Amino acid sequence: MGTYQIVEKLVDRILPDIVRIRHTIHENPELALQEHDTATLVRKSLESTHLRLLEPFLETDVVAILEGRGSGGNVTLRADMDALPLQEMTGLPYQSKRDGLMHACGHDGHTAILIGSATVLSKLKDHFEGSVRFVFQPGEEVLAAGKDLVDKGALRDPEPNAVFALHAWGSIPEGAIASRPGSFLAAADFFKITIHGKGAHGSTPEVSIDPILIAARVVEALQAIPSRRVSALDSVVLSVCRFCGGTNANVIPGHVELEGTTRYLDPETGKKIPVYMEQIVKGVCDSMGASYEFSYTSAYIPTINNHEIVALGKKVTEDVLGASTWVELSTPFMAAEDFAYYIRDYPGAMFQLGMGKASAALHNPHFDFNDSALRNGILFLVCAALETLSFYKNNKMD
Repeated sequence: MGTYQIVEKLVDRILPDIVRIRHTIHENPELALQEHDTATLVRKSLESTHLRLLEPFLETDVVAILEGRGSGGNVTLRADMDALPLQEMTGLPYQSKRDGLMHACGHDGHTAILIGSATVLSKLKDHFEGSVRFVFQPGEEVLAAGKDLVDKGALRDPEPNAVFALHAWGSIPEGAIASRPGSFLAAADFFKITIHGKGAHGSTPEVSIDPILIAARVVEALQAIPSRRVSALDSVVLSVCRFCGGTNANVIPGHVELEGTTRYLDPETGKKIPVYMEQIVKGVCDSMGASYEFSYTSAYIPTINNHEIVALGKKVTEDVLGASTWVELSTPFMAAEDFAYYIRDYPGAMFQLGMGKASAALHNPHFDFNDSALRNGILFLVCAALETLSFYKNNKMD
């Protein structure tokens, strides 16, 4: 029996348990850097394996090392664990038990797949040389805690020869694996603008400096950045996602807050965006007698996939899951991921795992990770690790 056939049998054996684990995580979502229950469940699930669990780097992370039969390279596999502040509306039997929180980005599935991959690879530790690192990461959403985890040394000793991650995606067929070399995901920055005007009675707007009117003009003017300040060939997104001001239908407030995000693929273009933004905010506020506060945070760098790692992922997909399971993506996405920090200095790639074209979109109150995709996710990560370590061994021998 070949290695891939052995892997398939092992995955099929544990799959019911992995589905139950996924549902348990889904029922008990936790926000970024608060994943205490999830981390406890992960550690408990790995107790019966041969993995060496490390002390936490960020309190709620779980990092573990599996040693093979001899010295060699390292493959690192990563999953994120945090949920979103969103009220679930799926009506599922395992719907979130925590009001206002849900796994709307598939991190429950990512975590379950990595637990399954660790369980299977632990049973195959005599079939490879080198080691596999499993990173269960907290705080991917908004906080980009992956950067902190990498900065604190989670990928050192040993340093990885390849890093892999899977992410649920709803616009590709169920169980399909998709990726592309080079630019894969965008950088993501976040901004907050507070406009200070002068409040007044709703019946006397002439004595006010109306921050709502000023903020509305700022929002409109900001759209000129991607359409008029940046080349049409250079992808940029600027979205105002929060507009907050006023407490009463008859009171013009004294200030308004705007918050949002920008996305881009080219770091040099990214440096120009906050400069353009503040020019616009200052110009509008000065012209109408208001003052402002402007803050801008760069959180996520672009995700750039390694060509060789993508090629290896494609080969594994076609060999193990079938050629029709591989989807070659033609363009990058303007979403962002702190997995970018894992592969900034090490060869690696992120791959999408299809939830089926009927799936609700990510960050949607109706989204649920498709259990039918768990099997392919585990098979992909396990076989990618085995294939990579074999390649590393052969290269070292040459």
